[in-house]
Amino acid sequence: MHVNLPEKRYYGIGEVAKAFGVNTSLIRFWEKEFDAIKPKKNAKGNRKFTPEDIKNLQFIYHLVKERGFTLEGAKTHLKEGKKQTLNNFEIINKLEGIKAQLTKIKSQL
Repeated sequence: MHVNLPEKRYYGIGEVAKAFGVNTSLIRFWEKEFDAIKPKKNAKGNRKFTPEDIKNLQFIYHLVKERGFTLEGAKTHLKEGKKQTLNNFEIINKLEGIKAQLTKIKSQL
């Protein structure tokens, strides 16, 4: 899944949920379940996600929603074979980005 977010240091939970097409409650739930997601919280308790958190969320979204892993399966997969799967995931993300750019160019012709 190619997430279309602008280049920023921090993203609000609403922006993140809209980019992934899920509810904010799912993002909060994944934050509790997975140790890889650690958003910063301000004094009011608002969550601010870094670009690294967004990459981790993309990976978790890929495992759970696209590949059909259970939450426990995704947790063990993150712990055991993260290196190889992460490399494949990065390649897939780059190819999806290229595909999106090519379709955008095609529509402009």
